[in-house]
Amino acid sequence: MAQSAAALGRSAYDPDGVADLARFFPDATPMKMTVHLARILEAGDNPAFTESIVIEFGTAREVLFASKTPLEFDDVLRLRNSDGSLDVAAKVVAVQYHPGKTLVAARFCRDVPNWIVKS
Repeated sequence: MAQSAAALGRSAYDPDGVADLARFFPDATPMKMTVHLARILEAGDNPAFTESIVIEFGTAREVLFASKTPLEFDDVLRLRNSDGSLDVAAKVVAVQYHPGKTLVAARFCRDVPNWIVKS
């Protein structure tokens, strides 16, 4: 006897994931880019990188990711990839708190041309 079942695809709504936050950013493109994250506490601060995160969605001006570092609205971050081609400050513009992680949207503090390339 056959049984029917449904399975969720990779693009399905995930209430605990960054895709949920990305709904508020219509231009967001799915991606996977590993960067190092640091929270900047004061102007001119040279912070130590606290965590390696994966940018899961991006727009021309924002990045969206999950973090274990406790972050809040208006925090200033430094994001740097391993080869240094992306090394930029960004300000937290949205957060969603979940057990053990914070979903974050951060907007670049300056223009970063061509950081995201769509094919």
